Amino acid sequence: MKRILMIEDDGAIVYSLSALLAEEGFEVETAETLREALRAELSGFCLALLDLSLPDGEGWAFLERISQKSAPPVIILTAREDEADIVRGLDMGADDYVTKPFRAGVLLSRIRAVLRRQQPERQPGDILVCGDIRLDRRRTGVSAGGREISLTAGEFRLLAYLMENKNRTLTRNALLARFWDDGGEYVNDNTLTVTVKRLREKLGERSRQMLKTVRGIGYQMEEWDD
Repeated sequence: MKRILMIEDDGAIVYSLSALLAEEGFEVETAETLREALRAELSGFCLALLDLSLPDGEGWAFLERISQKSAPPVIILTAREDEADIVRGLDMGADDYVTKPFRAGVLLSRIRAVLRRQQPERQPGDILVCGDIRLDRRRTGVSAGGREISLTAGEFRLLAYLMENKNRTLTRNALLARFWDDGGEYVNDNTLTVTVKRLREKLGERSRQMLKTVRGIGYQMEEWDD
């Protein structure tokens, strides 16, 4: 049985969400404080649900811990809606960011999407190239203009998919469905906007021009030469 660590101090949420997840076949272990979360043995969990506001501290400390060791994917589950918090969470390695209040079915969809992304996929090739951007799947490395850049797991997966489909427009809904939600309902699609924004910043001035916004539709990785 797959195990989920729920880091949450709201008793009502813990009770209802634990029951829901149990019905879906998950075993849930809870941590009501930051201290309990930091002391938890993370191996064996397939996912962590993380509230940012805990009685004895902020959830950012838990994200700092998982960035330093092998750990399960994390979905931030919080009432905070500020873009700055979304950016910070994704930059620190969270796989998704869901705001409260949330609909149970939508959250389950987001959980399934994150777990699906953890499964190895057969890929057409280890090296993807678009202009001066080079992505190496085997070593999960990316360079732009000959400069190595550091990406979060979410940024890497999104860039790889865009590069696989270069010169083809991918709709926002298609990207959200593939990477964040397989049910067609989105808690907060700012997650995609923020991920693209941070990806462009990391690619640098010249390379980020290849990641085009197709107004009103979505995004396209466009091959071009000077």
